[in-house]
Amino acid sequence: MKSMNNLMKVPEIQQTMMELSKEMMKAGIMEEMMDDTFESALDDEGLDEAADTEIEKILFEVTSGLLGKASDAPVAHPEGEAAAVASDAVESSDEEEEEEMQKRLEALRT
Repeated sequence: MKSMNNLMKVPEIQQTMMELSKEMMKAGIMEEMMDDTFESALDDEGLDEAADTEIEKILFEVTSGLLGKASDAPVAHPEGEAAAVASDAVESSDEEEEEEMQKRLEALRT
């Protein structure tokens, strides 16, 4: 038992453990502070909603309520037109493939 105590150097291990304890406490405090910071930073949703409400009030006052009565502006969707043309092309190629497959089927039956 004495030889184990001589090998372990208890005072050095005790000092190392005290330092480790201090560092872990610092890390825990830093982690807690960072968690609090992130929570408060991510909690801006309520602030955004309040800002949007305030902007709507100001716009309503400035336009004397006319902005709220106006209809939505029409939106042109050039992507939508291109997609419609592309879908027509796909449909026609699908029909051609189907016709070709029907011809092959008829050829196999005869």
